[in-house]
Amino acid sequence: MQAIVAVDQNWGIGCEGDLLFHISADMKRFRQMTTGHSVIMGRKTLLSFPGSKPLPKRRNIVLSRDMTFAPEGVDMVRSAEEAAQAAEADAFCIGGGSVYRQMLPWCDRVYVTKVYADAPADTFFPDLDADSHWKVAVESEVMEEGGIRFQYIDYVRV
Repeated sequence: MQAIVAVDQNWGIGCEGDLLFHISADMKRFRQMTTGHSVIMGRKTLLSFPGSKPLPKRRNIVLSRDMTFAPEGVDMVRSAEEAAQAAEADAFCIGGGSVYRQMLPWCDRVYVTKVYADAPADTFFPDLDADSHWKVAVESEVMEEGGIRFQYIDYVRV
């Protein structure tokens, strides 16, 4: 399994239920990488999508302890273990913060878009640079869009 995430320089990923940055190149990369694969997310992440609809051309696996939450077009799971069993090996964990923390033990690769900015955040991804179980495998050049500098960095489990 793998995860895909955009973080600010403090590993922030969201604030008040929204992404910190909207970078069209990163959104396109996300779509290209996840289309045709299963994506694992939490309830709040699903509800943040336009119309609270599942992502098209992907199997949407939603992790929630809320037994009454069962929207159409998604496969519901109630635990990280159940999500890991339900997902294919090439599935992507796509958030939010709690789901990333729960699913990270099953991930062997994390695709990070590191944004070189400090945004107000209330949700964070674990700092892989400070975790000896992860190392950088690939780094892109630093890019810029709309005045926002960012870089793609792939981490692999050691």
